[in-house]
Amino acid sequence: MKKAISTMVKLLSIFGFLLFFLGCGEADPTKFFAIQMEGNGNKFQQGQEVGVSVKNKKEIEISNIEYSLDGKTLPVSNGKIKLDAGTLGNKTLVANISFGDQSIAIEKKIRLLAESSPEIYTYEILNTYPHDQTAYTQGLEFHNGILYESTGKKGFSTVRKVNFETGEVLEKIDMDADVFGEGITLLNNQLYHLTWQKRMGYVYDPNTLEKKKDFSYGKSREGWGLCNDGTKIYKSDGTEKIWFLDPETLEEMGYIETVTNKSIFNKANELEFVNGKIYANVYQKESMMIIDATSGAIEGVINFGGLKNKIRKGANWDEGNSVLNGVAYHQERGTFFVTGKNWDKLFEVQIRKKD
Repeated sequence: MKKAISTMVKLLSIFGFLLFFLGCGEADPTKFFAIQMEGNGNKFQQGQEVGVSVKNKKEIEISNIEYSLDGKTLPVSNGKIKLDAGTLGNKTLVANISFGDQSIAIEKKIRLLAESSPEIYTYEILNTYPHDQTAYTQGLEFHNGILYESTGKKGFSTVRKVNFETGEVLEKIDMDADVFGEGITLLNNQLYHLTWQKRMGYVYDPNTLEKKKDFSYGKSREGWGLCNDGTKIYKSDGTEKIWFLDPETLEEMGYIETVTNKSIFNKANELEFVNGKIYANVYQKESMMIIDATSGAIEGVINFGGLKNKIRKGANWDEGNSVLNGVAYHQERGTFFVTGKNWDKLFEVQIRKKD
């Protein structure tokens, strides 16, 4: 008898809720619930334990709540969840709410930031080499001992092979006058090249620089920098996102977002991949980020302050745009090569943590 009464009460409760729901003309029952998080904020750090609850605006009898992030269930312990995801940045926390015989999902937008602040690095100049000062450098990469370089600006954009020790341009191709060239990378004996705002890239034979095909961008905003990990290509686009490209189809397969422990950062420009990390020029700054290629956490910042002072300001110099840009890793030497837009020098450097 008691069980029957209990069941009747639950049914009446659900029926009453549905009558209220229909009477109010509400089209979406999720409006009766809201996720509340400790401190009423939306910025949290990876691994942080945060108090969480669901605001039940109509005091509906809830039988179960399950929280998830990126499809991964987050267990609740003492009213708290541990925020843990494979990638960082803009996220959606989901609460699946069960009441009666219904189940609905509500969402809350959060920002999941890095667990710790970036470490600070500095540099030591090992060698200095001449560099073509007419080159508005966009991308650098070594391949079979040859330095490949792409340059920008409409009417001046090129892809070239360079003898890094002498600065001699061994071979180059000029882009059409309406093309603003951007970053490059080499993978599987193919040279990939971006343009800035045409939403199109090119693939070349790295031996002859003969163009083999074009490719279009997907959801990425623009073309900035490229690098690869031997399997997939990474592409920056002027936002907080670094996209993954399939090297065969050039389709965008996903992305990471670059973040510190305090904010989401959107200035990654030229890219280089080394040992699981992406080294990225910070646009218009004398610094470079070291980004975890899996999570997007900015683990380090390299201060290249003072390097620009070693450049002779030639006829092509533009104080606002002749900035540090271009990074290539020389695998055999274990060193980085860096330069800038319209710089007359290429620097071989060793990067180390600041004392």
